[in-house]
Amino acid sequence: MNVAVDFKNVDIVFGPDSADALALVDKGATRAEILEKTGNVLGCAGASLTIREGEISVLMGLSGSGKSTLLRAVNRLNVVSRGQVLVRDGDAMVDVVSCNDATLRRLRQHQVAMVFQQFALLPWRTVEENVGFGLELAGVPETERRERVHRQLKLVGLDQWARKYAHELSGGMQQRVGLARAFATEAPILLMDEPFSALDPLIRTKLQDELLQLQASLRKTIIFVSHDLEEALKIGSHITIMEGGRIVQTGAPEDIVLRPANDYVRDFIANVNPLSVLTAWNVMRDRRDLETAGEGWVWLDRRKTTRFRLDADGLVEAAERNGRPVIWGSCDEIEQLSEDAPHVFWAKPGTSLKIVMLAMHRSQTAPVALFDEQSRFVGAIGIRDVLSAVLRR
Repeated sequence: MNVAVDFKNVDIVFGPDSADALALVDKGATRAEILEKTGNVLGCAGASLTIREGEISVLMGLSGSGKSTLLRAVNRLNVVSRGQVLVRDGDAMVDVVSCNDATLRRLRQHQVAMVFQQFALLPWRTVEENVGFGLELAGVPETERRERVHRQLKLVGLDQWARKYAHELSGGMQQRVGLARAFATEAPILLMDEPFSALDPLIRTKLQDELLQLQASLRKTIIFVSHDLEEALKIGSHITIMEGGRIVQTGAPEDIVLRPANDYVRDFIANVNPLSVLTAWNVMRDRRDLETAGEGWVWLDRRKTTRFRLDADGLVEAAERNGRPVIWGSCDEIEQLSEDAPHVFWAKPGTSLKIVMLAMHRSQTAPVALFDEQSRFVGAIGIRDVLSAVLRR
């Protein structure tokens, strides 16, 4: 995938004269030390991060960690004191730190859209007028503007509310208007600054689900700021954790949970349920590491209760448990299979570990087999593999 946004050694200092503060940054001074010695506030220091097209990249951290500060550098709402912020513009990358005003306006109108925490709706405008506001500023003709507004309102389920005003909508509905307004610009990059944090938990969960559904079809590049780790793990394909204006760890959700970089990250994830993050791939034992039993048979578990006979292409010819033939089916079919029949379940490597454990429970702790897209056997998971993955945190 192409790079959508690239932060290169970004320093952001708030104050009248950043030179002394930047000199202290180079010496590794903390935010408190910089404030005490210069009177300037350190927003970000040495932030380098690459975000690829089509991913949801979450910036995490406690209040004041610098996550929103870094986000707002993408469209230059925050001025970068030193470094580069490269944003994709067609086939080229534009440095928003040094580009001219005309280029910046074009990027804001066509390449980068933003969703705010407090909705930022204009109370004197209707829902459809709010959604079309950015298009109006960009000079989009009225007929096209109306078509795009209607399309986006339908996408977020608010087409029946087009002529209502903001005060007539619930908080969740108002945030959907904000999403529709951002989507209407058709900008490929979407900045979301804690968009769901002001909402009730149930509404927040619903909007998270809706965002993931929309992302599955729209494939935007989303930079999402959150202080809620469960939210980040749910929606993020990539997570960056910040502390004191600095990036302390970045990686896939399972990397953050399984391999925290320091005590700050370790404390941050202390109460996370790893089953909500890990997939079968994270804990599987590769087929090559499984014990064989001759004549094409391979044991799925260390206790040697369950085995498959494979052909030369890795396809399953027979399955046995405790020496007797078993029914084997997909984890997706658990509810459809008879409860009194012996079962061995299979899954794809990307299957949630929660589903794998449900299958183990349903089959009285039988191992779960893993198959690739060509239905070839690639590995297995036993109950000990799951426990080891959870406990080694």
